[in-house]
Amino acid sequence: MSVFFRIREEKAWLNALLHPLIQQETQRQFQQATSPYVLWVVPLLVENRLYQKANRVLVVDVTPETQLIRTMQRDDVTREHVEHILAAQATREARLAVADDVIDNNGAPDAIASDVARLHASYLKLASQFVSQEKP
Repeated sequence: MSVFFRIREEKAWLNALLHPLIQQETQRQFQQATSPYVLWVVPLLVENRLYQKANRVLVVDVTPETQLIRTMQRDDVTREHVEHILAAQATREARLAVADDVIDNNGAPDAIASDVARLHASYLKLASQFVSQEKP
């Protein structure tokens, strides 16, 4: 058996083992949350179609080149290594296609503060509407 198929089978086995446990823990944490809304950070949201379980999807977007450079700097890895990882993930277009909200993160970190504040206010409003709909 080739290494490719063996690794793919091992990955499938590991995913089958871990995903139910991760989903169980996620549900537990959701139920214990006391904040008006919860941000669920999911690395493979599109690939695993988990966006279908969310009320809204927020994508923090960067250009592919910015993503490459930042990942190389953060992880101290080569461009080729990052390109290989990104090639296995959903495209930028696929992430944006499922997004309800987008934060442009191509600039300096402090440049997104107004977007974050605007979305926070919007999410608080949506959360209060959601809570009032659930009350009898």
